[in-house]
Amino acid sequence: MNHWLVKSEPFKYSWEQFVKDKQTMWDGVRNYQARNNLRGMKKGDLVFWYHSNEGLEVVGIAKVVKEAYQDPTTDNANWVVVDLKPFKKLKKAVTLEQIKADPRLQNIGLVRQGRLSVQALSAEEFDAILDLAS
Repeated sequence: MNHWLVKSEPFKYSWEQFVKDKQTMWDGVRNYQARNNLRGMKKGDLVFWYHSNEGLEVVGIAKVVKEAYQDPTTDNANWVVVDLKPFKKLKKAVTLEQIKADPRLQNIGLVRQGRLSVQALSAEEFDAILDLAS
């Protein structure tokens, strides 16, 4: 199983709205590295949901329920989407400050490549964030 992190601005699409919707198509990605990460997602993979710009915190875990397919919002075949379903709200949100302060997370993409909207995580990074959320 792979682990991921996706970023969403809560005023555009919050964790709460995602839970209400019960599933979403993760669309609109127009960065090649983020697109490649979407292509790497497999059904059942776990995905942290990060509130960017407002909140700056990991708030929940989603699951990939449909692997990469053509993004229906564009005719350009280069862009793909995946379908995500809410899995679990974190017991307590993990802030960007906490992540930056934790030595286990010194190389995490969230800190190194802050603007990337879809990021791969190692199993150790995923577990460290879960630890901070408990």
